[in-house]
Parts: sequence; C-alpha cells; structure tokens
Amino acid sequence: MPHRHEADRVVHGFPHRAVVEASLTALHRRLSPDGVRAWPTSVTADDVALGDGEDLHLGTQRVARALVRHLRLPEARIVVTFRRMEHAGTVELAPGPEYFVEVHERFRTRRRDVGAVLAHEITHVLLHRLDLRFPRTAENEILTDVAAAYLGAGWLLLDAYREDGVEHQKLGYLTPEEFGYVLAKRAEVFGEDPSPWFTSQVAYDAWVRGRAEAARERTAPPLAGAGRIERGRYVWERRRGRAGEDAPYAFDGGAPATRVSFSCPVCRQRLRIPAGRTLRVRCGTCGTVLECAS
Repeated sequence: MPHRHEADRVVHGFPHRAVVEASLTALHRRLSPDGVRAWPTSVTADDVALGDGEDLHLGTQRVARALVRHLRLPEARIVVTFRRMEHAGTVELAPGPEYFVEVHERFRTRRRDVGAVLAHEITHVLLHRLDLRFPRTAENEILTDVAAAYLGAGWLLLDAYREDGVEHQKLGYLTPEEFGYVLAKRAEVFGEDPSPWFTSQVAYDAWVRGRAEAARERTAPPLAGAGRIERGRYVWERRRGRAGEDAPYAFDGGAPATRVSFSCPVCRQRLRIPAGRTLRVRCGTCGTVLECAS
C-alpha cells in the first residue's frame, strides 16, 4: 500500500510533541546507540541538488540514489515518476529490491524541493525494512519525518518550508518548529550546524525556535545544568513530593520525594532515579551519561 507525503496548511509550535518524543525513543531502541552513530554526517546539498539544466528524470533518479546510499539502504533499481495526485509523494513498499516512488507533477517546476519529497518517501522504505512502525498512519508519518531529520536527510524537508508573498509551502507532517527541534537533537549528538544549509529565512527561523526548545530540555531539572530559578522550584517541589502540572519531571515516594522520573534529553526515554542526590546516570536506551542533581 502506498505511503503518502502531504503538503498541508502551516501549523506552528509543538502540537505533536508526544509522538515526536516517542519517535526519538523508538528510533534509538531499534537502531541501538552504535546503530544511530552510523549516520555521523547529513546528506550534503550538492548530492541532492537538481540543476536547472539537468534532465529531470535522470537528475531525480540521481538524487534518489544519493538518498538511498545516505540512508544505508541496499543499492537497487529506482523508478521515480511524476503525476498529478493529492499528496506530494508516495512510495510502494514492495518485497523486491526495487524502489518505486511517485512525485507530484508540480515538482517538475519546483526542482529544489524534489529532494525533500524523496527524503520522506525513501525514509518510509528504511523504516519498513527495519520493521519500525506505530499503530496509526498519522503517527507513522510523524515517525518518518523524525527519522529522516534525525538520520541526516530531513533538513531538506524544513528547507522546503516557505511562507511569503510569493510562495506558501510546507512539506512533511511535523511543524517547522518540530523539524527544527529534531534537527537540534541531532546537532547536539553529532556536532553539526545545519543553519548554513537553509535557503529559506522562515526555515532558518523555525530551526532557531526548535533549537531553543531542545536547549531548554538540556537544562531542565534534575539535570545538573538547570538554572537557579528552575532548580529552586525543583527543590521546593521535591520537598513537598509533588511536581507542578507543567514540570518536566514527576516524583513518587511521599514527601520529601524519594524518586524522580524525567526524560533523557537525547532520546526522550523516561528515566527514574533516586531523589535528593547528586549522581551520574547512564541512559539505557541511547547510552548518554547525564549529570544529575536530583
């Protein structure tokens, strides 16, 4: 059954936070820490740029092959066709080695965004072969965007976001800020700075907003890097054994609390540790070592 890649009206913020976090956790669990490190660099703009003078079909196949290689899929025959349809692209998840991708015909004249459509669709193939999926179609589409971005191909989807007096386009199922957030999570782990790759100012702005959200999670209690105000609130709530509704942590064990749970800032796996102690914690899912003042 074909999978679909939808262009939709632009929604902002972080409405899919829970599914995005679950996707990051699921990806780390399925691939393992060493598996995630198999994608140390993102696909380059040169590899996925479709030149104005390049034959459309040959160039599209070249870009598709580059994305297949980047996502570490087996080399195979790639068939990419253009046709009018409801969505930006579809992919056939056939049992054979070939890749069959359809792209909306409007991208015949929007060559700069062909790579973005292909990045999403070919990531569908990767997740299918990893047998990684969520029960609902909408959640699977978010998982696909998260995987594409975290494994170094999805920056193309954010760069395809444009909203001005000339163009209005957003590809993928994440909001622009959510794409920026996942790219920031990747940047933290691999030391990449994707900001020079964005050709759209609104895409860059969304990256900045997503990066700020990711940075906030790196300095949230009980992590040792928490700010003075956040740390003071945390200690007060720990003593009474109850966290506020918007707190990124939860307590149990009475008052004062004896244990605290919180999400790993890298893979968003929920962790549970003793409260009231300074200690180092190793996340069992992504292997990150965290300094905590719990």
